[in-house]
Amino acid sequence: EDYPLIWRTDSCGDDGADVGLELSGGWYDAGDHVKFNLPMAFTAAQLGWAVYEYGDAFAQAGQLDIILDEIKWATDYFIKCHPSPNTYYFQCGLGTSDHGFWGPPEVIHLTTDRSSSVITESDPGSDVAGQTAAALAIASIIFEDSNPSYASECLTHARELFTFADTYRALYPVEGFYGSSRYIDDLAWAAVWLHIKTGETGYLDKADEYTLPIVGGKHTLCWDDVSYGAALKMA
Repeated sequence: EDYPLIWRTDSCGDDGADVGLELSGGWYDAGDHVKFNLPMAFTAAQLGWAVYEYGDAFAQAGQLDIILDEIKWATDYFIKCHPSPNTYYFQCGLGTSDHGFWGPPEVIHLTTDRSSSVITESDPGSDVAGQTAAALAIASIIFEDSNPSYASECLTHARELFTFADTYRALYPVEGFYGSSRYIDDLAWAAVWLHIKTGETGYLDKADEYTLPIVGGKHTLCWDDVSYGAALKMA
């Protein structure tokens, strides 16, 4: 009801039904209708980082509540995708199926595969879990004042996802879109924000260890390379 643009109607409200979960919400990808959590988490983290650095400017512009609401739309979804410490649903929908249909999102669930993809201890994904841990850690900081109980919930999930990502290391089992080139940058990115939030030296030590060998990847700051962001916050 409070969305600034005219809302047409809901879409893909049954996401997650194939695994017995309610995974509606989150953002679609670009002009597609798949929910890819790796770039989604990167985006939520970048918006959150902007609030962390320039919250006063957002408030002066009358945009703080709006951007916090937008970030929460994503982080609410991430929390639903994380039903247990070492289980994280990283995608709803399949790119190949989605790209075969040209039509409105309100009916795409009728003709495309909305399967839910998951990482677990036996099939992990340190990149997507680490990136999501960072987004939730940042959310736990920027919601401290306005919604402390939610900030605490975000921190709990951020801690668990980081531990999962750090303990069971692998690139996530990508379906063909948004394949990740490495995961150590995502671990560094998550660790530094968890340290900023908690002040715990264990996170700082990990961020220091993981940041040193990775700065200067093949990209600028993007969903596949957050090493520059991690190094900047470490500095």
